[in-house]
Amino acid sequence: MEEEKKVLLSVRDLNVKFRVRGRTLSAIRGISLDIYEHESIAIVGESGSGKSVFTKTFAGMLDSNGYIDQGDIIFHDPALSDTKTPYDDRAKSTIAKAENKLNEYSRLELGAATYLKIKALEKDKQERQTLNEEDETAYEEQLKDLQFDRAELFNKSQTFDKSKEKDKIKEAKQQLKVLDQKIEELENNRKKVIKEHEAAFKNDTAYHQEYDRKMSELKSTYEKECAGQISEETKKRNAVLAKEVYLSANRYTGYKHIKMYNNLLKALKEAMKTGVDLNDEAARNKVFGTVTFRVEYLDEKEGMLHGNCILNLAHIKEQQDWDRIRGSRIAFIFQDPMTSLNPIITIGKQITSVIVKHQHLSEAEAKIKALEMMHKVGIPNAENRFDDYPFQYSGGMRQRIVIAIALSCQPKILICDEPTTALDVTIQAQILKLIKDLQKEFGYTIVFITHDLGVVANVAERVAVLYGGQMIELGTAEEVFYDPRHPYTWALLSSLPQLAERDTKLYSINGTPPSLYNRIVGDAFAPRNPYCLKIDTLKEPPMFKVSDTHYAKTWLEDPRAEKVEKPDIIRDIHGTLIRVFNIA
Repeated sequence: MEEEKKVLLSVRDLNVKFRVRGRTLSAIRGISLDIYEHESIAIVGESGSGKSVFTKTFAGMLDSNGYIDQGDIIFHDPALSDTKTPYDDRAKSTIAKAENKLNEYSRLELGAATYLKIKALEKDKQERQTLNEEDETAYEEQLKDLQFDRAELFNKSQTFDKSKEKDKIKEAKQQLKVLDQKIEELENNRKKVIKEHEAAFKNDTAYHQEYDRKMSELKSTYEKECAGQISEETKKRNAVLAKEVYLSANRYTGYKHIKMYNNLLKALKEAMKTGVDLNDEAARNKVFGTVTFRVEYLDEKEGMLHGNCILNLAHIKEQQDWDRIRGSRIAFIFQDPMTSLNPIITIGKQITSVIVKHQHLSEAEAKIKALEMMHKVGIPNAENRFDDYPFQYSGGMRQRIVIAIALSCQPKILICDEPTTALDVTIQAQILKLIKDLQKEFGYTIVFITHDLGVVANVAERVAVLYGGQMIELGTAEEVFYDPRHPYTWALLSSLPQLAERDTKLYSINGTPPSLYNRIVGDAFAPRNPYCLKIDTLKEPPMFKVSDTHYAKTWLEDPRAEKVEKPDIIRDIHGTLIRVFNIA
């Protein structure tokens, strides 16, 4: 019986957005993926498909205008998760105070349903005086689109030659004037509608009377409900919650400890007020996640409180948490080794600085370990090359140093972002072999980002295909290569140069990827898909299960869909490669 794989990183319903010139771009749209210990998984797709953005969320490396809009990234690392703190008189006193406060706040749970009715009534009153949520959202979207178009046109107009392109400049000015008028009209129309709503609201005596009557009844009911007694089960839950608050806050020291403690109590109070089910683990994690990691209470013995920290990388608020994860547990290898290394710091210093920071060794101890890593990645005469600068190394040797830096703290996950792109073909093969060989020694998980399916065949056990910010196919390398199901995967495989025969035109995918500024309806690949069904333009497909390890997000997998054969060029990839390369 095959041993069950252990999930190392669990991504659920991840959405990542970027603010770009007043508009919002949805770079990642609802990706869910489990990454296992010791495996090699490739993330593939065209440029702009979301490969790098997706993996940058694992290490908190999004650009400053990017943010995780929703979703979870749970990192299962027992060494980091295991949390212990002294259970002394000070701890017991603090926990008792927290428990008393939580018992007091729990009375609010008794009136949560009524409280939500009060808030809904207040929201209705507010919207009657202004715009409802739907109209306000529509206005904001229209305004952002117009402002974006204006900014794009203005920037383009600045590139025109004033002496040779006067007509273009004049036309751009007229178009800018039209856009300014549209923006002004939109804003004036909004103000007009709000004034009309305000006037109608002011004169609606019947509504005011009914509102006052309902609000009075609801507040009276709420007051009575919140005066009730909480159950013994709730008190037991709160006793555990108080310990979890203490464990979670005690991960920090000094002022931050006090800040976390108070903010967690406030977050739990708000959750109780709105009726969040705190007995539900996912709901409890989410409430704690608004402040910091939740430390799940496990037990107490020998004067220690013991808990398990839920490491949700999507909601890290403090830099010190990233410092414990980035580099030491999750490391990156980027595609250009020249820009990955600091040109004015010696190679040895760049390796030892990482070791000193994350492993707290002395400079002498760090140098011994750095030299050991240089030997492991194949740097000849490492002792003499230790004090060289990056420009004194070749491209392949620089990439070996980047690998040495990434592995110097023995991370659990090594993310390789197209690490062979800037290297020649023979060096590419050496680097790929080095990464795989070191995986056997160190036991890390490889997440390999690439658009080169030829590379994928050499490094990956599983493949996730991304398109338009979504995962559209997932399977073992054999399944994705020899039994692909999504038309986009067919297109990627068809464009492999290795499959092109002499005197034939190399296949290319028509069209361009979708604009991620706009809301995508149906299958994002539909406009470029020669096998497009009518439903592809209307409704987004679910992720269909092909086998226990193979999934495809295409309506072609729906049992009701007409059978479609994959392109001839990839129908027998194995045979085609044998024929092309004259393999006996």
